[in-house]
Amino acid sequence: MPLMPRKVKYRKSQRGNRAGNAQRGTRLDFGDYGLQALERDWIKNNQIEACRVTINRFLKRKGKVWIRIFPHKPTTSRPPETRMGKGKGAPEHWVAVVRPGLMLFEVAGVPETLAREALRRAANKIGIRCRFVKRESH
Repeated sequence: MPLMPRKVKYRKSQRGNRAGNAQRGTRLDFGDYGLQALERDWIKNNQIEACRVTINRFLKRKGKVWIRIFPHKPTTSRPPETRMGKGKGAPEHWVAVVRPGLMLFEVAGVPETLAREALRRAANKIGIRCRFVKRESH
């Protein structure tokens, strides 16, 4: 079953404004290591799921993984070779709006080398520039 909201107020949404940086969700809140976005994009629900599977497979279910993004926004598309007009297309898939600075995934309970490699593999699935961050020890 794809990652999507159970219920939404409106079936279709407007594209919105992608400008600016992330205001919330930019710090490590749960894990010791994280994957932070450096570019803005819409990330589809199947990309998020591919990242989750990649991280869990590489870590062999050790440690704990947090997914900090969720696809709340429906995107629509029209059938190919359709003439102009006749309204907006049907909802095709769900996307998470990602702005620079947003924390995408967090990992805890594994060594840094394993976390770094797992998050690097996940970043390859997304297709935007990301960076590995770790918690500063006080």
